Amino acid sequence: MSVAVYDTTLRDGTQGEGISLSVDDKLRITRLLDDLGVAYIEGGWPGSNPKDYAYFQAVQHLSLRHAKVAAFGMTCRAGSDPADDPNIQALVDAGTPVVTVVGKSSLLHVTEVLSTTPEENLRMIQASLAYLKSLNKEVIYDAEHFFDGYKLDSEYALSTLQAAVQGGADVIVLCDTNGGTMYWEVEEIVRTVRQALPNVELGIHTHNDGEMGVANTLAAVRQGARHIQGTINGYGERCGNANLCSIIPDLELKLGLQALPEGNLRKLTTASRTVDAIANRTPNNSLPYVGKSAFAHKGGIHVAAMRKHIQSYQHIDPSLVGNEMRFLVSDLSGRGNILSIAEAFHLDTEDEIARKVLARIKELEYQGFVFEGADASVAMMLHRAQPNYVAPFELIDYMVLVEQRKGRGMVTEATVKLRVNEQEVYTVADGNGPVNALDRALRKALLPIYPRLAEFSLTDYKVRIIDGEQATGATTCVLIDTQNGSQQWSTVGASTNIIEASWLALADSVEYGLVCVEKISV
Repeated sequence: MSVAVYDTTLRDGTQGEGISLSVDDKLRITRLLDDLGVAYIEGGWPGSNPKDYAYFQAVQHLSLRHAKVAAFGMTCRAGSDPADDPNIQALVDAGTPVVTVVGKSSLLHVTEVLSTTPEENLRMIQASLAYLKSLNKEVIYDAEHFFDGYKLDSEYALSTLQAAVQGGADVIVLCDTNGGTMYWEVEEIVRTVRQALPNVELGIHTHNDGEMGVANTLAAVRQGARHIQGTINGYGERCGNANLCSIIPDLELKLGLQALPEGNLRKLTTASRTVDAIANRTPNNSLPYVGKSAFAHKGGIHVAAMRKHIQSYQHIDPSLVGNEMRFLVSDLSGRGNILSIAEAFHLDTEDEIARKVLARIKELEYQGFVFEGADASVAMMLHRAQPNYVAPFELIDYMVLVEQRKGRGMVTEATVKLRVNEQEVYTVADGNGPVNALDRALRKALLPIYPRLAEFSLTDYKVRIIDGEQATGATTCVLIDTQNGSQQWSTVGASTNIIEASWLALADSVEYGLVCVEKISV
């Protein structure tokens, strides 16, 4: 059995705080959602702004394989004819095969917001849908505030649905617009609606104000809803809409319903992260199924169990949704964490070495290091613990000068002395700051010997203050991300001296790249 997934990221999702999409952004996401395989893409409200109007003109030139594009709007105004109503005509002019019309289900909104009579609201619903059906449109009716309206006056709320049925709605969507309904209320009310309208296709549209968006959607599905609305990553007004990145795998993996074309569930993690990138949003690592931390294991007991049986602390195989399992290292780790990291980097490590490295990690974390997310530094500790390891370079000393010079402004200079292949190498370089100067001096010393170092680029540099109450004497933790083509790695350093912390992370980064980068596949 299948369900129809209706994505409203481009309309309801953009009502979330801090989310704004250009026309090109919306077209890119449209192609992405179509490739994912959703049934409907709600493109926007063509009567509300020029950008959405431009989108509907442009989207007609896209060749979509799976999805139908829907335009969203409201019923005609009180006392007006749909044929003469600007909002209804904007829906028609959008040129989409599907139109979604929102109407009022709650007497509170009818009398206090629309300032009209209950009878006129019913006419507005029926007449608007009937007019759009006469134009051969597929019509989806969103019953706004339905659950709140039902609790206020169940008879009237159901009469609004009857008006939509009489108007010819293809799907009637029950909306928890304020997001405050509990899942058991949703189950009971949807069950009642199902009995009252046995031959009507029902849908569900929920918000997350009570942290129930996904649960309420699944509750409605259990009572027969087969049209599911939501947004990628749960974007939306206030606390967001129901998150399709959780709903879709719940439907397929937990309820046994087909929500996407066969095999497309594996595209979900990529879709989630790509939409975040297009919207210029920092990904939420804690999102279920698609978040970076969704299958990350940190506790020593957990990792020890995972090494014995892969399902001991995971509810699904992460590859089913296109994600991956990760093992983290911290002061909470056990020997299994270290062995798992060693295996990931193709290192044969004896138990005794793993124990020593683990003890050293716990000691360093107490000093302010944060090894979680800095696997390359852990890998270097494991390499250095091997009896036959020979480092590609050894630091003898370094010096950094920062001066304010008249006529030149700030000047930063770094000198580095290394031992490489039993030879001493001494270099000087300037930079736009002390860490940049150290980086340039280190590279200047090593490039003649290791020319592939030129392919390594520092992509991120983060500083975290560990004990801020110590003010300028606080311990500083530095995290550095480095990239070589498609390969990326992260290293860490910590010290009460930010230059030393930066050097430790920088030296680990370069040494890891020279020793390990050709041995792994990221």
